[in-house]
Amino acid sequence: MSITDSTILNRAALKVEDDLTFLIDCLAEVLESCGDGDLSPYLPWRGDEVEIPPLPADRGEEQLQLYSFCFQLLNAVEENVAMQARRWREDAEGLAAERGTWAWKLQRQRERGVPEERIRKAIENCCVEPVLTAHPTEAKRTAVLELHRELYVLLFEREYGLWTASELGDIRESIKSVLERLWRSGELRVSKPTVKDELDNMLHYLVRVFPITLPHLDRRFVDAWQDAGFDSDAPLPQLSFGNWVGGDRDGHPGVTAEVTRYALRTLRTAALDLLHKALADAASSLTLSRRRQDAPNELLDALHELAAETDEVSIADDSDEPWADYCQLLARRVKAEREALKAGGTGGLHADEIEAGLSLLDRSLKAISAERLAVRVVRPVQRLLDVFGLHLARTDIRQNSDFHDAALVQILEASGQPEAGQWMDWSMDQRLEALRGWLKTGSPFNAPREKLGKQARMVLDCLRVVAAHVRRHGVAGIGSLIVSMTRHAADLLVVYILAREAGLQIGEGEEWLLPIPVVPLLETIDDLHAGPSILSAYMDFPVVQRSLAYRKQASGSENLGQEIMVGYSDSNKDGGFLASNWHLRSSQRAISTRAQELGLDVVFFHGRGGTVSRGAGPADRFLESLPVGSVHGRMRMTEQGETIAQKYANQGTATFELEQLQAGLVAAHLRAKDYSDDNPAIREVMDRVVEASRVAWTKLIAEPGFITYWAESTPIDALEQARIGSRPARRTGKRSVEDLRAIPWVFSWNQSRHVLTGWYGVGTALHQLKQEDTESFKALQEAAKSWPFLRGCLINCETSLHTGSSEIMRSYAELVTDEATREHVLGLIFAERDRTKEILEDLLGGPAITRRPRLMRALGLRGEPLVNLHHRQISLLKTWRGLRENDQQEEADALLPELLMSVNAIASGMRTTG
Repeated sequence: MSITDSTILNRAALKVEDDLTFLIDCLAEVLESCGDGDLSPYLPWRGDEVEIPPLPADRGEEQLQLYSFCFQLLNAVEENVAMQARRWREDAEGLAAERGTWAWKLQRQRERGVPEERIRKAIENCCVEPVLTAHPTEAKRTAVLELHRELYVLLFEREYGLWTASELGDIRESIKSVLERLWRSGELRVSKPTVKDELDNMLHYLVRVFPITLPHLDRRFVDAWQDAGFDSDAPLPQLSFGNWVGGDRDGHPGVTAEVTRYALRTLRTAALDLLHKALADAASSLTLSRRRQDAPNELLDALHELAAETDEVSIADDSDEPWADYCQLLARRVKAEREALKAGGTGGLHADEIEAGLSLLDRSLKAISAERLAVRVVRPVQRLLDVFGLHLARTDIRQNSDFHDAALVQILEASGQPEAGQWMDWSMDQRLEALRGWLKTGSPFNAPREKLGKQARMVLDCLRVVAAHVRRHGVAGIGSLIVSMTRHAADLLVVYILAREAGLQIGEGEEWLLPIPVVPLLETIDDLHAGPSILSAYMDFPVVQRSLAYRKQASGSENLGQEIMVGYSDSNKDGGFLASNWHLRSSQRAISTRAQELGLDVVFFHGRGGTVSRGAGPADRFLESLPVGSVHGRMRMTEQGETIAQKYANQGTATFELEQLQAGLVAAHLRAKDYSDDNPAIREVMDRVVEASRVAWTKLIAEPGFITYWAESTPIDALEQARIGSRPARRTGKRSVEDLRAIPWVFSWNQSRHVLTGWYGVGTALHQLKQEDTESFKALQEAAKSWPFLRGCLINCETSLHTGSSEIMRSYAELVTDEATREHVLGLIFAERDRTKEILEDLLGGPAITRRPRLMRALGLRGEPLVNLHHRQISLLKTWRGLRENDQQEEADALLPELLMSVNAIASGMRTTG
């Protein structure tokens, strides 16, 4: 049976309407029972009512909370319906019906004639690693996130089963109970979250979502492999998780060494809890009696040995259920490790010990022809251990290169080195020469701690925590040492000096090395283009080559590997949306080529954000757009803020998102051809278009009055007061756009519905090409049909454009006090918006309303409620700013919670912050 896209879209639209009406009706009943029935007239999406009354000011936060609440319900409904639509399509047309899934990707590999063995090898080599971060983009508290997840589960539960009227009524009452708890709890943070609060948030996904998602993810791969008709079994795709909470200290004074120690210990403890429960559950499923089958001697010997080690000798004596008893002893060994950590000890358990025990269980079950039990009971625990280990997620340590320089100078000063006063004035070549001498041996400077400055103490204290963790537990729980704002190889080599001072090195004399990768973060456009030369200079140091060789041998890799992180934030601030995307792509090509010349496999770490202007978008299309030769197997990518909840809060959606990442990575690894490689003339055209868009963007930023316009027409001043994330909005506290973090920069433009960072400059560049070079424009028009990179950029740009609103932009612009500035800048923005809309329709084949009905319907649903919210925020901003200007700080502070509630409500409605 086949089913058309239009049929699914219509069915989905009706379901969104029905489910939303159901939830809004439930909410109306909750409001009535809570004594807030007078708020019901302001509920959106009720029946045939077209207009919603504007929000009155008399009940402040409750009015705003109501809208935020309703948007959360809409988001839950849309997520559930999207999952159901995928099921409808798959049920009607088979596993390969949904784009981006394993079945879809494998089918296309078969159609292209890719040999099965090559696909198998790619699956063995590839590993995707989502890295969870706590950038200040999640507007909801952790407790509220838990309640939203409970609501989603009930909404999903309502879909299935032969429920009686009484049972459906009970589900409805459960939903109302959750709604009441949400309503009475409120969504606004009353205090700024700590790093520990953010870690609790991460643990929700790492402990409660991903482990239950893993079996479903694996089953979909196995089903897809069989559906593709391959003859042999394939290895399960690799997967791991990373974490920045407690390790990311770039401009974050709250991430101390103690916080890092707490994060590493907490993650390990949670991993042990997870594994202990899995082993205990497995033991209860392996109650095989020796009266029914003989136990292999290998199992009995291992049982006695483990019993002796754990002081449980009585268990092994005359054991009737040796499989269960052995598994139970493994569980107790894990529990003992957890208790040792809890008591402040160091523990000594390694993952390979548990893996050896599980492998023995697997063999012993096969020996009695109980392979089904091995597959269904033991292998899921092995898989859990393989993915999460005893560390749960690898924690990266990130710091800024300027901070490292300050720390180095302080160490040189404290140890009496004559170069201390010269380092900051030296050229990069001079720094490299000095570093070459200092790095010849593993002997530290041994600067007395009491003489060290603040930066040196902070850096060394953190690295000593990492060193102690590595000595006790190995390197598995540590990701990389990431250097923000890397501009030269010296920025990376300084980390070797600092790590050596902290005792993180292995070996002595001239053969010392670092077991932890040192990783550049290339963020600005200039730094991205410097990537190849940075890599060459870095690889010229023997200690680097020894360190890479050590990690190659430890990991069993075929080639040396160097991780390089590319940032999608500062490059956008530098040159605008199109220039950022193009230069990121170009730099990956150039770095990959240089890495190949150096005998390296480069592992790219993509620092994607929560909006398309910072690299967001569908994972499948993102992976398709990567340049050929840039994917060598492993890949890391950040998952930030509210995108974590949107992608991973619920098992069904999490399975789909992770499946797209795994399948897309393998497909990108296998891809041998690239559109731009076959059409080099297109690259030349793109270079011209990108440069024109960059000029248009930088001209706008430099326009007289633009910074004033931004400061007054967006709620950036309120966002800097928001209790959203634990990090400051600015890296050093300077009042400049350069110092402002990319997230509040993007967040402010999104809140005011300019969404400027996702489209400005594109219209001018493409319009100019069309006027000056018709043939090249036609070639680009043709490329937009089949080149994933270009089409993805244009579609993401279009999404940003339509997420904006000229009407609401104008309303925010009225906050700009100088009329001439307001009209000048707004005129430039409106003119570019019109140009961009027109040229995108030309390139993509018509207006979005006909090509992208789902997007336009989703934006339409949010339209009127968002208009009311924006007008309320504008009124609050005007009043709040007036109070501050008149030195009425106490009154301004009293109004701030309501203003921040408007920020949360709009973020909920737009499903994006930064």
